[in-house]
Amino acid sequence: MSNILYPLKFSPVYKTKIWGGNKFEKLFKRKGIPRHCGESWEVSGVEGDLSVVCNGFLKGNNLDELIEVYMGDLVGDSVYETFGNSFPLLVKFIDASDDLSVQVHPGDDLAWERHNCPGKTEMWYVMHAEEGSQLVAGLNRKLSKEEYVEAVENGGLHEMLNILKVENGDVFFVPPGCVHAIGKGVLLCEVQQASDITYRIFDYNRLDDDGKPRELHTDLAVDAMDFECINNTKQKYSSKNNEPVNIIDCKYFTTNIFEFDMPVERDFPEIDSFIIYICVEGGCRIEYGEGNDSIDLVCGETVLVPAAIKNLRYYPQGRAKLMEVYIKIDKN
Repeated sequence: MSNILYPLKFSPVYKTKIWGGNKFEKLFKRKGIPRHCGESWEVSGVEGDLSVVCNGFLKGNNLDELIEVYMGDLVGDSVYETFGNSFPLLVKFIDASDDLSVQVHPGDDLAWERHNCPGKTEMWYVMHAEEGSQLVAGLNRKLSKEEYVEAVENGGLHEMLNILKVENGDVFFVPPGCVHAIGKGVLLCEVQQASDITYRIFDYNRLDDDGKPRELHTDLAVDAMDFECINNTKQKYSSKNNEPVNIIDCKYFTTNIFEFDMPVERDFPEIDSFIIYICVEGGCRIEYGEGNDSIDLVCGETVLVPAAIKNLRYYPQGRAKLMEVYIKIDKN
């Protein structure tokens, strides 16, 4: 049996939510999905919810165990030097059958101080939006801290939110401090730092399973807020046939859209990182190595390609669209 690293698939970690739906079953054709499933964690470096391999001879090992053994061969030398045995990202699907709470995330400094973990910078790629779907992305005007606190206390926050209609293929960048909320009828892929810290600001007065209002984090959120984060979160891009197009480039992750309808071969000599592929439309086969080893992806599947693999050949099933995620470490 060969012990050479290969593209890794992971068992999804499902999260039941009060706003969760059934699109993972309907659109991804998955089975055994829990009721009100709102999130499917595809690749997770979050402590307590580490992803576990479900294919090949490494089946049953979690990400931290793999990094400890394979180090830079798995994640890239510069990534390993920066993050050690901790995997730095979380990739998830979110299925909102109802509006998510209005919330904000802390940045690194505040998160390490309060929670001993990284902050939460994230991006969204909208895979499916029902007609009339909306989301909140930032504020519609600059606010002072005092204006924000007054709006929360008096129930006027909704009037200050930047509410946008969404369509399939829309991309949003959500930095720490940016007020946001995913709206009813949206299925999206989220790429973020490996953090699960959320400050809930408003929750539409909903009750939990025990008939009690869900906890709000009003005081914690004030210190995390960026009161100047206004209407600049939606990202513009133009797809190109058979070559990747960058949609997000930040210090925590780089994300491209790769749409192709013919075989494509690519080399990655300058990317010192793992690459995560998320199939958001269609399907494909990805070949790697010197032989004909391959792995298949269909819509709703995710795979992590180790950094040691530097050549890939892509074969679409008709037409395919992938999100491509990796990390660029600034060595300056």
